[in-house]
Amino acid sequence: MTPLQPEQWRARAAAHEARVRRELADAMARRERGEKHPVDDFLWHYYNLRPGQLLRWHPGLGPEPVGWVGEGREPFDAVDFWRKRSRTIEGAHRLLVSTMAAKPRFGCFGMHEWAMVYGLDEGETRHPYLKLRFSPEETARTVEEVGCRCSHYDAFRFFTPPARPLNLLQPTRELQPELDQPGCLHVNMDLYKWAGKLVPAVSSELLFDSFLLARDIREVDMRASAYDLADWGYEPIRVETPEGRAEYAALQRGFAERAMPVRERLVEVTTELIRLGTEELGNESVTTGRVQG
Repeated sequence: MTPLQPEQWRARAAAHEARVRRELADAMARRERGEKHPVDDFLWHYYNLRPGQLLRWHPGLGPEPVGWVGEGREPFDAVDFWRKRSRTIEGAHRLLVSTMAAKPRFGCFGMHEWAMVYGLDEGETRHPYLKLRFSPEETARTVEEVGCRCSHYDAFRFFTPPARPLNLLQPTRELQPELDQPGCLHVNMDLYKWAGKLVPAVSSELLFDSFLLARDIREVDMRASAYDLADWGYEPIRVETPEGRAEYAALQRGFAERAMPVRERLVEVTTELIRLGTEELGNESVTTGRVQG
């Protein structure tokens, strides 16, 4: 692979910054004003990356761009990154690969968000500034009638205690590689989490692609929830109706297709990091053997 020349990587960096500023203009303005937002806030708080981190461009794995070091930019040592983050890299790789091989399922109809408010009044939810579309009794009846089939642990763990026994599965962290599947909205949102954990081995372009995917998914996630987002201009996806469930499943399928190339690109990164790390371990074993001999 040929190293990027200064004019090439500077053009990529400028294009990336312009793209991020354009896409995040409204979100950054709201953050400066201290305004809450039912879609954006989740991305900043749950995934722990900030707009400034998305703005900074880095090339990802590969030959160091010509003239890259300097002006606050440091060389990326993939082997050192592997040594420090091998557990994270291997864990990400295992989940990404197992999810890629799993059969997508589209029958949950977004009931995980309803199960998170099951039995609660408005002021008791995780988002107390948001109104609910239905009374607690009506919300509970919807969950019980539609049924709960959530397979993703990081959604299931936020269910209210009385909602958990209603779920078809009882996901755990240990079962995650077996249960995560590419039709799940939260699994596809989590591609952004893994991209963030793999920075700077992941390029800024891939990181931001995963962010935009997560943002679009979160919008659907909240529109299909029991919350009323009319004040923010979001129409509900009425999963309490057959028509709404069909709409939700169609959107799920679209996100599964859109997530596929992002997941594949992340697997390329983890595969290469594991190869480099394993190669280095082999070299160290040979060297150690020679010294001991």
